[in-house]
Amino acid sequence: MKLQYLANRLSALQKEALYREVSSFEPVSATHVKQRGRKRLMMASNDYLGLTHHPSVRKAAINAAEKYGTGSGGSRLTSGSHILFSQLEQDLAEFKQTESSLVFSTGYMANVGTISAIADKDDYIISDELNHASIIDGCCLSRARCFVYPHKNTAEVEKILKTLHTNRTVLIVTDSVFSMDGDIAPLEELAYLADKYNALLMVDDAHATGILGNGYGSAEHFQLHGKIDIQLGTLSKALASVGGFVAGKKILTDYLVNKARSFIFSTALTPADIAAAKEALHLISADNSYVKKLWQNTLYMKQQLAKYRIETDSVTPIIPIIVHENDTALSAAQNLYEQGIIISAIRPPTVAPNESRLRLTVTAAHTVNDLDFAAKQIKSALK
Repeated sequence: MKLQYLANRLSALQKEALYREVSSFEPVSATHVKQRGRKRLMMASNDYLGLTHHPSVRKAAINAAEKYGTGSGGSRLTSGSHILFSQLEQDLAEFKQTESSLVFSTGYMANVGTISAIADKDDYIISDELNHASIIDGCCLSRARCFVYPHKNTAEVEKILKTLHTNRTVLIVTDSVFSMDGDIAPLEELAYLADKYNALLMVDDAHATGILGNGYGSAEHFQLHGKIDIQLGTLSKALASVGGFVAGKKILTDYLVNKARSFIFSTALTPADIAAAKEALHLISADNSYVKKLWQNTLYMKQQLAKYRIETDSVTPIIPIIVHENDTALSAAQNLYEQGIIISAIRPPTVAPNESRLRLTVTAAHTVNDLDFAAKQIKSALK
């Protein structure tokens, strides 16, 4: 059998408690799903502001589909760019206080396409060791010489920069909010170093847009407008849709249109996707109550976990509960599932060996009762 070696590899993953399966469910609301005939509390979603089921977001998507159809027909350079794209990209640029923005089909494609377009084999990339897989893959595809620095260690970043006496491109790239630990990058120090050593600074704001800086992201949070050369973002988390984007100078987005392969060769988002993101962006810009509620819920959940002596040091709505062993993470997640709660068991290679965890995410749509129930069941599951 030609594929027997794949079966052997899968068997090895199962023995190490690293095997993964796709789990299907029916969304009921921003906080609940139906699975196997039972309503379950969702505590693993990145729908941070709970806008996926907001009436006006849903209406915008429905209206766009009815008016413009369900598909895009091809890539934006082949089939033409829908008029809604220009509107969304203008809104995103204003939201991020940049000259321009460019929407990609996913956040993953935005990272891979941007990094591999702006750096090549003669250039240098300096990347945080806990950066998202899409950043890592973009670094590999660029063929640039990549230096990986210890997590958030700006002293090591400067040490590396001092060795690069070159007229080639130097790119410092980091997540702003790290998706598995919930901590925040030292962007003030990185922006200072980028300016001091004439390096580009690229920040992936996937888990910061809609969360930090009253929802505007890490540049607003740290007051670094104009000091972050390339801002990445996603439409699939707080913006309640799907897709990714890059914000920065117009010369950057013009260049990416011509050189980013993941933009050039990918089918464009559908009208419904674009319209939903545009409406979610409008809601965040017009009303900060969603962001305030998110942080109120986050603080409350951390207080409840602390009451049960469950340790976590996250500073964002991403709350990792480290249990170390793969089997422990799986059994705790299964226990919670049986109690009606969905929380992800995160294991290597997503995190380092012996760093397996439950990854809990809080949203603005959760109620106090939801959070009370989740905290109590987590305590029970960890016994």
